[in-house]
Amino acid sequence: MTALLMLRALDTSPRGLTEVEAENRLAGFGPNTLPAAHGVSWPARFWHSLRDPFTAVLFCLGIVSVLVAAWGTACVITALVMVSCALRAQGEYRAERAGAGLRDLVAGTASVQRRAAAGAGSQVREIPVDDLVPGDVVRLAAGDFVPADLRLLRARGLTLQQAALTGESAPVAKQPVDVPTGGAIAHLCFQGSTVASGSGVGVVVATGADTRFAAVHGARRERTASAFDRSVQGISWMLIRFMLITPPLVLMGNAALRGRGLETLPFAVAVAVGLTPEMLPVIVTACLARGASVLARTHGVIVRRLPALHDLGAVDVLCVDKTGTLTRDEPVVDPDRTDPDALHWAGVCAWWTLQTADLADPDPMDEALLDATGPEDWEAYDGVDALPFDPVRRLATAVVRGPGALGTHTLAVKGAVPEVLECCSISEEERAGLLRRAADLAADGVRLLAVATAQRQAKTRGYTPADERGLTFCGFVAFHDALADTAQDAIRDLGERGVGVKVLTGDHPATAVRACRDLGIDPCDVTTGEALAALTDGELAELATRTTVFARCAPADKARIVTVLRTHGHTVGFLGDGVNDLPALRAADVAVCPRDGVDVIRRSADVVLAKKDLTAIGHAVVAGRHSSANIASYLRITLSSNLGNVIAMLAAGLLLPFLPMLPAQVLVQNLCFDAAQLALVYDRPDRAALRRPTAMRPRAFLRSLTGFGILGALADLATFGVLAVCLPGSLGPEDQADFHAGWFTENLLTQALVMLLLRTGRHAVGGRPPGPVRWAATGLAVIGIALPLTPLGPLLGLRPLPALYYPLLASVLTLYAAALFALRRREGKPASPSGEPPKSFGTGLTGSS
Repeated sequence: MTALLMLRALDTSPRGLTEVEAENRLAGFGPNTLPAAHGVSWPARFWHSLRDPFTAVLFCLGIVSVLVAAWGTACVITALVMVSCALRAQGEYRAERAGAGLRDLVAGTASVQRRAAAGAGSQVREIPVDDLVPGDVVRLAAGDFVPADLRLLRARGLTLQQAALTGESAPVAKQPVDVPTGGAIAHLCFQGSTVASGSGVGVVVATGADTRFAAVHGARRERTASAFDRSVQGISWMLIRFMLITPPLVLMGNAALRGRGLETLPFAVAVAVGLTPEMLPVIVTACLARGASVLARTHGVIVRRLPALHDLGAVDVLCVDKTGTLTRDEPVVDPDRTDPDALHWAGVCAWWTLQTADLADPDPMDEALLDATGPEDWEAYDGVDALPFDPVRRLATAVVRGPGALGTHTLAVKGAVPEVLECCSISEEERAGLLRRAADLAADGVRLLAVATAQRQAKTRGYTPADERGLTFCGFVAFHDALADTAQDAIRDLGERGVGVKVLTGDHPATAVRACRDLGIDPCDVTTGEALAALTDGELAELATRTTVFARCAPADKARIVTVLRTHGHTVGFLGDGVNDLPALRAADVAVCPRDGVDVIRRSADVVLAKKDLTAIGHAVVAGRHSSANIASYLRITLSSNLGNVIAMLAAGLLLPFLPMLPAQVLVQNLCFDAAQLALVYDRPDRAALRRPTAMRPRAFLRSLTGFGILGALADLATFGVLAVCLPGSLGPEDQADFHAGWFTENLLTQALVMLLLRTGRHAVGGRPPGPVRWAATGLAVIGIALPLTPLGPLLGLRPLPALYYPLLASVLTLYAAALFALRRREGKPASPSGEPPKSFGTGLTGSS
């Protein structure tokens, strides 16, 4: 359509809508907001937490406990599930509210031409962006966000920064056209872009869900399971198999060898509960919530999805967008590639164009020129006239009068290289040589302005583009992207922590390479998005191991790279801030967004950096590894102890003429052990546990825990021998209470040892006071020894033991501790929570791997 037909189709005019028309359209079209912008309620988050597979298993155990009248077990399990789900829901709900607070900080307004009535004149008003409707006439100025999809009616030197949509760092010129041809979009301004320079007036053609921005946002895909989801589900199903096998084995063994029937069902359920790490949901949620709280309080990092904190600790590849993430979208003058005389005159042109043409704000390049020069370059001149930059001429000219130059004016011209050279009085050979030099500089990742001057006789009439002829070439001014303040430190810290960095950008390869080199990242072989189409996923995975920079990437290319890396065993994080990053963010294990990312990205991100400080990513990775290490400590400790107890309990149930432990005793023992393990939430992992990615792998756990469990079972069986020596009835029916007391004490003491020896926490050195885990283990040991001696003992079926039992038990525990320590050292470094070394992957840092 022509501009006039477009206005008629929208039933509007260049003067804008009336207030009544705007209200009617707002009711019909709805607010100018993205779909599904509302948050998830607390009850909904609580319900989603209940859908965790391990939580479902605990619920099933609670139901079985009710069926066999084990009311205590049922109450404990239900309470643990409720507490865990409430903690997780509350943490994510608070993160969502914090994210909404960030959105409120950047909630904007738009300058709109509205009329009070049909015959009234138009007035420019500032209204909330949400209230825009199709047909509104919007004014744009430098620094404004484009609030909706617009068709330009008028423009003057208008350029837009579209990095949020396309990933390109260079501003794009926009100008109105009466009749668009082909696929031209120079007359369209899309929501999500920013005005870099100039001004314009456009009519709103689409709002809300109808914008191009919303179309990208709406292209949702179901998010695949993250590293945390895969780990928890794998461990849960491994435990489920054990739990399903254990009760039938207990029932069948007792029925075959002891003639017991369903009366052993409560004991069988207690054995299954004893195998289950019923505190896992609470420990996991508490560790993650505490880590998220510390991050938000100390480093300004908001974790919107708690499991994402574990995923951060497991990340071994971080993919980042360049524009807006590693760089600030602000060009700076490159002094090594800039001609000093050209810089001087470019600064004069920028300053006096801004002053004489009465522009509102300088564009980013002019701002960089003003930063690189100073008053000593400008104040020696007087401004006479100016021809501002426009996207057709691609030139800007300032006319100044120098000191003592009466009757003479100087034209300072800057602009695109071909256009400036076309206006200079040089030979074709000189022009070709300068174009080659410009191409070489551009290949090194810099943007260029050409600068020229001319002397003219002073005149009273205004200057026109016809005066921009016969110029004298001064030289080039080179620009490169300004790096984010903390990007270099952040990249270095990530490399030292074993996280490989991949740069996925829509920008030019040379620009991306230059930014990487400035950051100290070895770009290696650069691959473009066009080359990816011909590669299979396997070839792309192999390529990604040796490629650091992927340039000219479309959003789908970024998502494919992330997906392929995940498919081939890596835990991938993605850091981006633009709509073009949205597919990749959704494909990653953990999506990270800086505070000033576009709104839809902040809502889709798992982690938001509330402060513009990229070193916060390193802090978040450390916090994730801290939480993962403590979760892994809990799993290693509780599964090792429980597996050994279950093996010993099955053996004792078949060998003894009575139940090896009463259901009430199993419940009390588990409660004591579980309460003590809450201290692991506050444990401080060893520094070695924070140096490399942490991932909980079920098979690695199974291999590691089998050895520790067998050792625990052997210690239990040795205790049975000690009890046979100490008790007069040689483990006959009359010794039931003594046996229960002896095994109860031994169980709590071995569990205290396991807590101390299998944790990943730091050991006390240099007189450091004992930490919470040591105090908890000490309390567990005291309860194990003292409870049978107190009046509570007989109530639980326990009674005091002979004095000979304690020195013999001490010998068993000493041997057990020595064997446990030796096996742990043989397993490898204790700081690896998974028990399995991570796959090697280059960090992308120059000189490191």
